[in-house]
Amino acid sequence: MSADQRQSPPHSTEWTMRLRLTEDGDLTQAHLELDTGQNILEADAEARRSPHDPPAAVIGDELAAGRALIELGHRLVHAGSVAAEAAESARRRDLE
Repeated sequence: MSADQRQSPPHSTEWTMRLRLTEDGDLTQAHLELDTGQNILEADAEARRSPHDPPAAVIGDELAAGRALIELGHRLVHAGSVAAEAAESARRRDLE
């Protein structure tokens, strides 16, 4: 059996995420920080209540937090893509 065919042990890691929500009038802001142990990624987002809607802080919190999570997801995918491209470039250089 080749080294490529052997199963590697499962990989497990834990990341820490911190979310801060701030409401000021009709504006709710979210700041999200993800610590992977090797990198820290951050994302910011906001939600603004329509003047026609009744005040409900939880709605602004959910919208702002959800938008920050989406932004963080985009940043994670980008970081992973950049890392994969760098690894592939390094592998190709090693083959030359």
